[in-house]
Formats: sequence, C-alpha cells, structure tokens
Amino acid sequence: MHREKQAVTWFEHAQDYVVKKWPKASAHSRRSMVESMVAVTSVLVRDRCGAPGTEELRDALRWAFIVSRKNYEQPEEVILALNWLRKASLPITSLTEHNVVGKALSACAMRLDGTAAAPEYYRRRRRVFYNSLRYALNQGRLMSNPLDAQALKTEWAQPDVDDAVDPRAMGNPQQIAEALKVCSYMGRRQGPRFVAFFACMYYAMMRPAEVSRLREADCHLPASGWGKLILEASAPEVGKDYTDNGELHDNRGLKGRSKKTVRPVPIPPELVTLLRRHIDKFGVASDGRLFRSESGRPVPKSTYSRLWRKIGAFTLTPEQLATPLMATPYDLRHAGVTWRLSAGVPAAQVAESAGHSVEVLQRIYHRCMAGYDDVWIERMNRAREVAR
Repeated sequence: MHREKQAVTWFEHAQDYVVKKWPKASAHSRRSMVESMVAVTSVLVRDRCGAPGTEELRDALRWAFIVSRKNYEQPEEVILALNWLRKASLPITSLTEHNVVGKALSACAMRLDGTAAAPEYYRRRRRVFYNSLRYALNQGRLMSNPLDAQALKTEWAQPDVDDAVDPRAMGNPQQIAEALKVCSYMGRRQGPRFVAFFACMYYAMMRPAEVSRLREADCHLPASGWGKLILEASAPEVGKDYTDNGELHDNRGLKGRSKKTVRPVPIPPELVTLLRRHIDKFGVASDGRLFRSESGRPVPKSTYSRLWRKIGAFTLTPEQLATPLMATPYDLRHAGVTWRLSAGVPAAQVAESAGHSVEVLQRIYHRCMAGYDDVWIERMNRAREVAR
C-alpha cells in the first residue's frame, strides 16, 4: 500500500514519456504517440465523481500531451478535466495486474467511435504503449514490462497484417489516361493545376508527400524522350500541432531513408510533357515547388482527395464506382508500380524507383501480378526462339 501511494500515476508517467520522446520524433511519430497515449490514459482511471465526458476527457488529454501547446492558455473545461484526471489516474504499478493492462490493450484495439480498429492501427498503438512501459522500466517505475508476460502475449498477440494491394483497385493505362484528361476539364482553375500532380503518382510512382515537395530543380525534362526526377525529400501532411514550424506539412527526408539519400526515377515522355506544360502555365513557388495552392501553400490532402472523387464520378461507370477501382489518389501509385512490373522491368529496379525494398515490393504487389501467365509464357516462348 505504501509503494502504491508513492508511485507516480500513469498520467504523470505518460506525460513524462511524451516530453522525453518529442524532440527527436518525426511529426508522424508524434501524432501516433499522442493518439496512443490518449487512448490508453482515458481508460486507466478510477471511478470518481465529477468525471468529464469521454470527448471532453480526450480533448483535455490532447492538450496535456501535445508539447507544442504548452505555451497556450488552456480552456477552463480542459483545466477542470485535467484536475480530475490527476486524482483519478491509476498508479503505474497497477499495470502489473493482468486485467488493468488488458484494459489498456483493449483501448489500443478500438477506434474513437467504439468500433474495432484496423490491425495495423492496433499494432502501431501497441508499439507505442510497449515502448512507454519499457521507458517505465528504465526509470525504475516498474520491475518488468507487463507486455512481456507470456499470458498477455498469447491473449493479445499482434495481428498479422495483410498489406497486399487489392488488384481490383488498379486502373489500367487507358482508364488513368482518361481520368487525367477529365481532370484537365474540372473547373476553370483547380482541375488543370492537378493533372501533373496525379500524373506524378502514376508515371513516377510517387507518394503524395513526395509530389507535394517536388521542385523544378529535381526535374530533368528533355525536349523529347524519357526524363528523370531526383527525389530527395517529402512533405507529409500531419497537422500543425505536430510540426516544429507550426505548418500543416512536415519537411522530412524520403520515407525509410536517411536525409541525404536521393531516389532517381526515370519518367516516360507523357509525364515529361505534362510537367513542362505545368511549369509553363503555373510557374513555380518561391522555393521552386511545382505544386501549391493559389496562395502558394502546400496542397491539403482534403483538396486533391475531393477532386479525385469528382473525377471518378465522370470517368467510371456506376458499376465501377461501387468497386474499389481507383477509389483513392494513392491507387495511382499502386497502378504505376504494377504497370512497370507487368512491362517486364526487374523487380529490383522497380523497388528502387518506388522507394521500396524488393521484399516489401513483392509482399505488397504479389496479388496484382496474378493473371499475367499469358504474358510470361509469351516472353518465355520468344526467349526459346532466340535460343534456337
């Protein structure tokens, strides 16, 4: 009883953990950390009178965990909710009990609306929770990590995640060319600004964050033939609370690579032409970026996602709209990777251009390459004829 009384609460420990990890974490990691701590901390509480509502408590926890808000004046309802939480939060030593840590893992497995979270979402939250407990172990607040207990490993095993791309989402070259053509007619100004944006995702297999960061200096666009893009950075949209500069987009290196690493991507003449037209018509930002809003800021995800849905309504039939076919802009990148693989480009080369390892490429796109037996047989027959 004395040890429990002297132990720090889970809420105190969670705040300490976030502050410790925040400076060196990427903006995406910061958001995942905050989301995970909000989910867990909101359930590791005692029943006490005066409890705030679920949404009020979660909002107060965001104020408590988002380090960038420390200099802001907290609303009165946030102050009241945090005062209640400091008294109601369980001591961190209570996590040695099976039912308590199980409650925290249940929170990791649920979305805010009470439905089951996707397996990858649960794995990400669980990973943050595990690291926070390991930090407690290093600080002498726990004697062992409760998640290492065999009973918990069996009951709360991390789910296998099938991250293979759905082949039904892949648009063929004709469908994508039609979508880009429709985009050029969508509105007087908005649609034409995004033709090359979407084309980069297909012809250069770029992630949206990489397209947002593309600069004129990164583009080698000859008058004819194939060109090349030299990608060196990305600008993912994560939210103003999680970036160091208070902007909506973060400035970071390429995904999964060191900051000084670049990725060369050969691009076909179709994309070379579209990029040259885009630069001629819209120019570039002061820092050389090709794609930005009319005010010069990076394009929000909501803007190009809404536009893509409008394009789909004009491009696809009602039957196709009811399927996953080209449902999101990211499907353009998947289609671009599949197109190069089906054209016979070696997997190692495609993986390098797309920013994957060969192992990840094969795991993600193995379903998309099913049904190409006739293509492979024809190529093998040609090789046999040459050998004769």
